Amino acid sequence: MAKKSFYVCNNCGSVQQKWYGKCPDCGEWNTLEERENEIKTEKKHKTFSAAKTISATPLNRIEVSSRMRFSTGLEEFDRVLGGGIVEGSVTLLAGEPGIGKSTLLLQICNEIARFGTILYVSGEESSAQIKLRAKRLGVEAEELYILSETNMNKIIPEINALRPKIVIIDSIQTMYDDDVASAPGSVTQVKQSAMMLMQEAKTENVSILIVGHVNKDGAIAGPKVLEHIVDAVLYFDGDRQHAYRMIHAAKNRFGSTNEIGVFEMGSVGLIQVENPSAVLLSQRPRGVSGSCAVCVMEGSRPLLAEVQALSSSTVYPSPKRTSQGIDFNRLALILAVLEKRLGYRFSANDVYINVAGGLRIEEPAVDLALALSLISSYKNVAVPEDAVAFGEIGLAGECRSVPNIEQRISEAARMGFSKIVLPKRCTVKNVPDGVELIKVQGIFDLLGFLGV
Repeated sequence: MAKKSFYVCNNCGSVQQKWYGKCPDCGEWNTLEERENEIKTEKKHKTFSAAKTISATPLNRIEVSSRMRFSTGLEEFDRVLGGGIVEGSVTLLAGEPGIGKSTLLLQICNEIARFGTILYVSGEESSAQIKLRAKRLGVEAEELYILSETNMNKIIPEINALRPKIVIIDSIQTMYDDDVASAPGSVTQVKQSAMMLMQEAKTENVSILIVGHVNKDGAIAGPKVLEHIVDAVLYFDGDRQHAYRMIHAAKNRFGSTNEIGVFEMGSVGLIQVENPSAVLLSQRPRGVSGSCAVCVMEGSRPLLAEVQALSSSTVYPSPKRTSQGIDFNRLALILAVLEKRLGYRFSANDVYINVAGGLRIEEPAVDLALALSLISSYKNVAVPEDAVAFGEIGLAGECRSVPNIEQRISEAARMGFSKIVLPKRCTVKNVPDGVELIKVQGIFDLLGFLGV
């Protein structure tokens, strides 16, 4: 047996034949670790004979149980999953430390334990520490079993013996296979542990929820193959300075990836927010320039939020740009359009953008509200309190239509808004009573709406 060394990047999982200070693929420094691989000097060619029996099953003969999904007891969590946890699925829940991942998973144990056994495997806490947290959250499920272990070769036999309904792994970065010669948390160990859990889920029809850490850039720590192995990837995020937490799916084989779940962190754990629009607008100021309401779609749910803008003259050679909740490149685009088409000199002003409540908006429909708030702050004229805006802005200053118009209008009317600013090309069949539609063709029409 001959041994050959190679190097694996801890950040992206790429394999290099020699050591580099900086990974050629992801650009991170000091992430390459040496590995040794045994290579057989004699190569043997395998020959495959024709199979005598067929193991594959025709699609129309595969039977699917009507109870493939089961609820977690939290409707917001079920919505993001697509209706509940699918039997035999592997779900990865990622988020920053202290955001509430372990709290959320421990809370759902109360509901699931009513009709099945749960195995909670923790590699970061002892059984007594989990008991203290469960007591604080009011979790008293009799069918909840706690196992403090990190060795996968001991965890898998425990799953086979207990045969639980669901297994919670907290977290995948602490698990290891003692047959693999590398430290826990390394690319090889994370990949091997995930593969073992995936095979257990598919063969034993056990649902597995895995907690994953994130790196400083917000991406899931470990190899990218980890996200390919699992069936669903959920991100649990939110501003620590706010009480609200949000879950959205980056991957979901059994549902939509556009849904969002909203929670509020309280003294007794995470509380579901049934009406996020009212919460996000609850502290909206009145009669202040630079504030505009917007209606965005998060999956099938319309949400109302407040976009705040502050434009002030700068004392520095290079004006400052700060954006919280809206993509910085989106802000730069809208500022360039306003300066080019309207002649407003934002290049001489500092600009600060914030979406109140910690919500992050990635939909282009925020453009119209963002432009209104910027113009409002620049001219120091308040946007009407009963107005909400949504629409996309092009580089020529034109307003483009966005989908789900009637759903947005209905949500805005339900929250008490009577003036809705939207692109002229939008077609609306049913307008609620007491609602005025203000259609704009371009950003020039916004000046008439504000009276500037």
